[in-house]
Amino acid sequence: MHKKNAIFLRCVKCLGKINLEIFIERSEICEGFIICSRCKEKYPIIDNVPIMMNSFVNYMQIRPSLGGKLISLSKSKTMKEFIKNILSKIRKSNNDLSTIEERWMTIYQKNRNSNYYSQIIKKSSKLPNTKFVLEHGSSIGTISKLLTTKHENVFGLDTSYHAINVAKKEFQENVDFFVSDSLFHPFGKKKFDIVFALNMLELVEPIELLNTMFKQVKHGHIVISDPYDYDRGKNSVRKPLYEYDIRKNIRKLGMSIVYNTRTPSSLPWNLKINSRTSLNYMVDLIIAKKF
Repeated sequence: MHKKNAIFLRCVKCLGKINLEIFIERSEICEGFIICSRCKEKYPIIDNVPIMMNSFVNYMQIRPSLGGKLISLSKSKTMKEFIKNILSKIRKSNNDLSTIEERWMTIYQKNRNSNYYSQIIKKSSKLPNTKFVLEHGSSIGTISKLLTTKHENVFGLDTSYHAINVAKKEFQENVDFFVSDSLFHPFGKKKFDIVFALNMLELVEPIELLNTMFKQVKHGHIVISDPYDYDRGKNSVRKPLYEYDIRKNIRKLGMSIVYNTRTPSSLPWNLKINSRTSLNYMVDLIIAKKF
């Protein structure tokens, strides 16, 4: 985590200002804690990656195999003991989201040169150069890093530690990544010039995500893409929004849909899963302006 970005962070529980307890620092903070000055909640930074979840215990509860990785990556005795203490509080579970997240991290790495990403950058190239950009669901940071050539400061959020860990491996001064939930994010009331959420509507309640993005933009743009693949079984969102629904809700918020995205589109996104399997999506793109 870049030390300079601490001024933008707030506690995800109470929105209190934060302090830093740094154990290892090189070009950035490698290990330490982000500590809320109000409620004293501790958020660990491990292997350059800050983990700012509403409940670290609950986060680890559904990712038990991640515990061993975090302990092995931790350099200080204090951090190792912190992780062990958290693990002692979780109940045994047969579910392990961490293995799924690690698998998808590998898939996204293999597909990072997909033409889909260059299409997104091209479609959003008309957006003005700005100071602050946020990407929800940044995964391994493919889009966020492409955005750094045009925008001064780019931030990425994702709940996958594996994905954010990969994103952090390539140091860039003007991009930073956080393990965090989009609806309980670490930026408090900070405003951004552009907020991206690519292929996130099936993972986060669409209306809630849209409202969050709207609040995060002062006078700027939101960029949303999705294939509307909502059939996720028990993990499906409660209120899916499709191409016309999402545009209707954007207009309800008082935003204008711009850059020829008023009509639903179909950008091809081909994900190679393995040598025998591929997922072929047709993705809709929407760019909206808040005045």
